[in-house]
Amino acid sequence: MSETTFTQKVPALPAWRVIWEMVRFRPWLWFIDLLSVALFRFCWQVAPALIIKAFFDMLTGSAQLSFGIWAIVAFTLSTWIGRVIASYGFYYADVPIFADIPTLLRKNLLRHILRRPGASPLPDSAGEAISRFKNDVQEMPLFVILINDIAVGIIIIAAAIVLMARISLWVTVMSLIPVLVVGIVANLAGKRIEHYRRASRSAAGNVSGFIGEFFGAVQAVKVATAEKNVIRHFHRLNDERRRLAVREKFFDEVLESIYRNTSTLGTGVILILVGQSMRAGSFTLGDFSLFVYLLQSMGDLTTFAGRLAARYKQLDVSVQRMYRLMENAPLDALVQHGLVDLNGPLPGVIYHTKDASDRLNELSAVNLTFHYPGSTNGIAGVNLSLRRGTLTVITGRIGSGKTTLLRTLLGLLTLEAGEIRWNDAVVTSPGDFFVPPRCSYTAQVPRLFSNTLRDNILLGLDRSDEDIYRSTKLAVMDRDLAELDDDLETMVGARGVKLSGGQMQRAAAARMFIREPELLVFDDLSSALDVETERQLWERIFARADMTCLVVSHRRPLLRRADYIIVLRDGKVESEGTLAQLLRTSAEMQELWRQENGE
Repeated sequence: MSETTFTQKVPALPAWRVIWEMVRFRPWLWFIDLLSVALFRFCWQVAPALIIKAFFDMLTGSAQLSFGIWAIVAFTLSTWIGRVIASYGFYYADVPIFADIPTLLRKNLLRHILRRPGASPLPDSAGEAISRFKNDVQEMPLFVILINDIAVGIIIIAAAIVLMARISLWVTVMSLIPVLVVGIVANLAGKRIEHYRRASRSAAGNVSGFIGEFFGAVQAVKVATAEKNVIRHFHRLNDERRRLAVREKFFDEVLESIYRNTSTLGTGVILILVGQSMRAGSFTLGDFSLFVYLLQSMGDLTTFAGRLAARYKQLDVSVQRMYRLMENAPLDALVQHGLVDLNGPLPGVIYHTKDASDRLNELSAVNLTFHYPGSTNGIAGVNLSLRRGTLTVITGRIGSGKTTLLRTLLGLLTLEAGEIRWNDAVVTSPGDFFVPPRCSYTAQVPRLFSNTLRDNILLGLDRSDEDIYRSTKLAVMDRDLAELDDDLETMVGARGVKLSGGQMQRAAAARMFIREPELLVFDDLSSALDVETERQLWERIFARADMTCLVVSHRRPLLRRADYIIVLRDGKVESEGTLAQLLRTSAEMQELWRQENGE
């Protein structure tokens, strides 16, 4: 479901709570930024106003300097030095804030995404998920430092009003009316800003998602000669994204224009009100200069506050989007504090070392049940048992639940009912348990990454080239290596696009073998292999002692080799036993056997 049709609010912390937790995450950096903002704004918006008033009053003779011209020079120089010091404070505090806070948020997002069952899809497309990791996360550190600008700005506005009111209360009140009008406009515009931001971000996510899907289906697009249609659809999505982004930007610019004209309107009000007083000498040129400068500063602060109010509405949208990606996570999951060290060495990859408790003697499952949300499709009441050193094959027609059974057993789908035992111990969390060195799994369409063949096989595992070559030979990929451009250093391209389907499957098999698991789980591994390669693969696997395999397949050579066969139909076990038994007693197995032979 795309976000354009998503209207129900996701349970989430309010945006201000998320900001506060991020302030607490790096409190000293935030405090240094606060001091820097106070020093910078005083030197930029208050001190110059006082200097200008004193200077013009001295020039016009309206007031005498009690501290001398050189004091003005020294004061001016001091404000410049103060601004330089504040700039260094910003650099010291803001750079790590903009690095650490997004890293923490991304870390928390990723932690809860990885806790999802492996085969459970994200609530939105991968492209939209990426936009949340990039755009939505970046909004948060900006607010952590901008609240300091608002806090200091309020103090400066209060001080400016006091300074102006001491000169003329009536003129001060009248010149502040445009500021109040802008505040009302900003409040009324809030809902519209939130709507435009949500639509714009959703359209951008649709474009990113389409790009990701396109790169993952290049071969399918080429086979169907659908390049022009794909490009035409991409242009439509991009035009929609551009239209919504321009609408959002246009609305922001209109509001900013209103904010920026506040000081101009205030200056006009002052000129109308104080013209007679200036001629009479009761309102000096220095006073006028002070008013104009402070109103300009107040206008800038009003502009800033108005834009921040608008961005806060947008931030609330960003928080909602991040929580939607985390789906069912606790409310404090996004802001949970943890270690973020961007300067230290990268943490090492820790692999579990196989011990005696990992040895597989028997794997059993009772009453395995899973149904896809909002559907009756799935599996129900499936039992299976396999012993060490055996080959168990799961077979059935398309849609019978073979892949669903594997994924449910391995914890890639959430188990609704049933119990799994590894030897005599109950497996309470299959997704965490069925990993190397206990178990390795290869899907029918394995996932390869745009990297070298070596890195795709190792995935961070520390093994020698000799080990890699041994695993590739077991996967019947030794001859392919000689034909590849750079042997193990060959770049396989995005999702292994530079390899054939059979090479991708055998590279994934080598990735399994090098981990030396107790249980090998294949989902139709040989679907892209020719008959001879498939024969060699299984011969090499079973030439090794104690290889325990659970395989989804309908191929006759493997069915003949199987120690035990489970036949699924409509998500349930239709029959089970050896091939000879099933060909005598199971009508479903007899039909599958005829179909495989093309009869």
